[in-house]
Amino acid sequence: MIQLIAGARLPGGHAAADSGTGAGGSELVDVWIGANGTIRAVTPAGSLAEFDGVRKSAATTLGAEGRVLTSGLWDEHVHLGQWAQQSSRPDFVAANSPGEALTRVAKLLAPDVHGNAPSEIIGMRLRGGDWGGLTREQLDSVSSTVPIVLVGLDLHGAWLNSAALARHGFLPDHDAHVIEDECFALLADLDRVTDETLDAAIDQAAARAAALGVVGVVDFEIRWSYEDWLRRERSGFSTLRVESAVYPEHLDRAIALGLRSGSPIGDGGRISVGPLKVITDGSLGTRTALCCDPYPDGGHGRQLVPPAELTELLSRARHAGFTAAVHAIGDRANSQALDAFEATGIAGRIEHAQLLQRRDLARFAALGVAASVQPAHLLDDVPSMRAVWADRAERAFPLASLDRSGAKIVLGSDAPVAPLDPWLAISAAVGRLPAGSDVWVPSERLSVARALQSSMRGPLRPAAGDPADLMLLDSDPLAPRKGSGPDAPPFERPSVAATLVGGTLTHLA
Repeated sequence: MIQLIAGARLPGGHAAADSGTGAGGSELVDVWIGANGTIRAVTPAGSLAEFDGVRKSAATTLGAEGRVLTSGLWDEHVHLGQWAQQSSRPDFVAANSPGEALTRVAKLLAPDVHGNAPSEIIGMRLRGGDWGGLTREQLDSVSSTVPIVLVGLDLHGAWLNSAALARHGFLPDHDAHVIEDECFALLADLDRVTDETLDAAIDQAAARAAALGVVGVVDFEIRWSYEDWLRRERSGFSTLRVESAVYPEHLDRAIALGLRSGSPIGDGGRISVGPLKVITDGSLGTRTALCCDPYPDGGHGRQLVPPAELTELLSRARHAGFTAAVHAIGDRANSQALDAFEATGIAGRIEHAQLLQRRDLARFAALGVAASVQPAHLLDDVPSMRAVWADRAERAFPLASLDRSGAKIVLGSDAPVAPLDPWLAISAAVGRLPAGSDVWVPSERLSVARALQSSMRGPLRPAAGDPADLMLLDSDPLAPRKGSGPDAPPFERPSVAATLVGGTLTHLA
């Protein structure tokens, strides 16, 4: 465990120095870390030879060498097991038409240099919702014998050829497109592996996350994960802090075990029970997000949990000691979710909060409900939003409006829908600039400081008493960006030199 980080800078030093406040400026500091994993003191570099009985010369020291020290990042919305497995599968996000998707499938089916051909194709992040998807006939024209599964960008839908439909138990006359519950069951089937295989994949995914400065995640894996995390914790998993969500079908089981949000899982102090996760509507890609106004081809989306049922469920969860994380993408779904929070008084957040009515913006802060947003979805969803939400574009991903209203915003990825990469989320929140497109509603950009803070649970400038969940960066993310004009990057990603959780190194470049 690190006892001393020597010679670091705190972020925003340029601003402090210019203001003349003397709030640290660009001076170097030493950060002393206690045995309990919290910061004991932040002192001018070299000013103390000893602190609280720990001699500098004998301390386990991480030399910062002038790098920038700030709080580590959280990804507030991941499906960690799915990300660990699916991130290695072929990515179809760049396919902009049926022809491009089918060409990529054909290339994947081609035998390798040894003459070996795949027995199944599982592709991820297909943008089929943008251009109408694929038919069985189209997929069968590439192969009628090798199962082909192409999972949609948002994980709420997938396209299968006849061989895949048969393999995964669908009726012979089923359409190629499976959505919502059928798709979730399909994904669970695709991801079914041994515990050992899954845990090894999660260890690797956690190490990759730590290399990005990530210190914690909220895990929304759609399964009973309590025993999974208990097993991993007992096997020594300690790379990340993890809050593991519970779904409604498992709530009674959790209550019977005496669990509640915040209950520890294992004895290490890094893994705990998270919120109750409730999915109340679908997604934009499948046109099932529940909206007040109809889609161009009719329909308002899908209501997966009626308002009265949602209120009863959240009330029961609150009395059992749970917080809530309510999935709501469409504006009607968000209104109904806020109504349920108001009726029950449960603490928690709305996951996605993608499309909001103007009158609902102030309700987040008034009710103490956080907006848990995945800004990288904006980069992927612009084609769909232009196609079906063009008349409500100003209300999609209203980050700055939520911020001005006083709402708490927390950022995540929804990995594997988008990569587990908080820097991508920060960049998307600041720039709102999809590839090959104009800025999506520039007035809704977040500042770099706000986007960073929304990706952290600790402060931008750590101080005594804060957890030593930290990252050491090669550059200051709050420094003025280089260059100017429309071609200048809205945010410059820093390199992560080290990551610590509770004072213990989890990554060192």
